[in-house]
Amino acid sequence: MQNSSTIGFIGAGNMAYAIISGLINNGTSANNIKISDTNEELLSQRKSEFNLEVFTDNSELVEKCDIVVLAVKPQVLLAVCKDIKDSLNDNTLIVSIAAGIRSHDIDRWLGLGRHIVRTMPNTPALLNQGITGLFANEHVSDEQKSTAKSVLDSVGSCLWVDKEEMLDAVTALSGSGPAYFFLMIESMAKAGVALGLDENSAQKLSIQTALGASMMAKNSEDSPHELRAKVTSPNGTTQAAIEYFQDHDFEITITHAMRAAFDKSHEIATELGEAE
Repeated sequence: MQNSSTIGFIGAGNMAYAIISGLINNGTSANNIKISDTNEELLSQRKSEFNLEVFTDNSELVEKCDIVVLAVKPQVLLAVCKDIKDSLNDNTLIVSIAAGIRSHDIDRWLGLGRHIVRTMPNTPALLNQGITGLFANEHVSDEQKSTAKSVLDSVGSCLWVDKEEMLDAVTALSGSGPAYFFLMIESMAKAGVALGLDENSAQKLSIQTALGASMMAKNSEDSPHELRAKVTSPNGTTQAAIEYFQDHDFEITITHAMRAAFDKSHEIATELGEAE
């Protein structure tokens, strides 16, 4: 993001907190960041944490910003868009992190022709370990795409999708994905207790194993399939577990679960987008 750009956040919740933290840690001046929210107690907290200029009036905020991040719940985005519609500058870059709301609906609510990047971050962004899918509408310039990417890069890494419907797939994989791993960690820990470990030890073993495996997958030149093969000795303990998983359709279960998340994301986008 250009050092001279002013970025405003509508919504002061956890994801806004994560992105602001990342921006400041990466050299963006707090003087170039503003935030608004209806929760004055939360605003006071953010002001104390970051020494930011804060607003309770969204329209007043957007008048002073080159970039506006919509960091509110999807259910209130329509009202927020209608509130700020007449206060936006023509060249303002809109970055939406509101799950499920399509860019053409945001554009319709804000007035046609807006520069909109829709994003799908995930909760590890709170630890600067997030992954975000991004889609830019036809009004976004290459420079604005670079700006939007730099904002979300501050909390992890990013990738662009060419078709907006692929953000439903991103939602199903990485958006909802942390919960899948939490379930796996939880289930492994419970199984460890059933095998005789104490609860604290089982949980510690499960969490660290998940972390170590993820780091190996990220840092290795081998694919996850190749890594799995390397730790699966013939006729060994790992093979016994993997074969049980496969005999009970583990991969198919994952596929069906992600399809359910994909379909739900599409359903929510359609339902919320029909609001006027």
